Amino acid sequence: MTQKKDIGKIVRDFGLAAVVLLIIIVMSFLSESFLTTNNITNILRQISINGVLAVGMTFVVLTGGIDLSVGSLVAVTSVICGSLLEGEMNTFLVCIIGVAAAMAFGLLNGYLVSYVGFQPFIATLATMTIGRGFAMVYADGKPYIIKDPSFIFIGQGKIAGIPTLVVILLVICMLGIIILNTTTFGRYIFAIGGNKNAARLSGVKTKKIEMLVYLLSGFCCGIVGLMLSARISSGQPTAGEGYELDAIAAVAIGGTSMNGGIGSLRGTILGFLILGLLSNSMNLMNIDSFYQNIVKGIIIILAVFLDMKTKGKQD
Repeated sequence: MTQKKDIGKIVRDFGLAAVVLLIIIVMSFLSESFLTTNNITNILRQISINGVLAVGMTFVVLTGGIDLSVGSLVAVTSVICGSLLEGEMNTFLVCIIGVAAAMAFGLLNGYLVSYVGFQPFIATLATMTIGRGFAMVYADGKPYIIKDPSFIFIGQGKIAGIPTLVVILLVICMLGIIILNTTTFGRYIFAIGGNKNAARLSGVKTKKIEMLVYLLSGFCCGIVGLMLSARISSGQPTAGEGYELDAIAAVAIGGTSMNGGIGSLRGTILGFLILGLLSNSMNLMNIDSFYQNIVKGIIIILAVFLDMKTKGKQD
């Protein structure tokens, strides 16, 4: 059975990789601008934001949960960093405080889900609303202008010729893969998603693991809050609106089961690559944003449907 599941994962990943390659080939013929250095760099910057959120979301979904608060937590980090930078606080300290604020919300999510017993959807829906309201009240609905060059470097600079945003994404993805595939914590995440009761009876501290998973998601939100604020040079209370949908879409397209226990970060990476390529392609072809949302929704349905069929064959 394990071998069949491994084969199924390889088949799904190969199929997703083929989709990525197909989009690249088709768009290289349809648009002369697609394979230019500027456009490729733009795509990489665009997927970096959703990519980091999707990594954190993958951990949550693998336990059978969901995190609707990620977009709001990006805004919380954004306005806190913006206000502190206006006060000329040390950039490093600002980053720590901004990420810590998002992690505090993540900790609250984990506590409500694991110890209080809230459904993940309800718990994170509540914190999504609280977080967005907090950002609006904190900033009085107005953006903070960021002028600190060392902070702006996070979103607009380059390291060895590679955009800093992309470097951050690569680091987060590598750390995520290492945690999921080589640590006891990673194995426990899959165990909880597969059968929470069995995991608990086997000695896994399920409540602690679930709390840490939401804390990790909060950390990713904080990092994205830094990335986005630095990219647009502004602390925006409206930052991150709708980001939770893109993160969930990347996870679903990547083949991670919404019921938990099955999935991989490798698939999620291909998922947000596909979303980024499609979005860029439709922009180059001047397709209206409303139609883009329809296409994205159809792709999610197809991805989940094909994933269900694949798992059915494995069983």
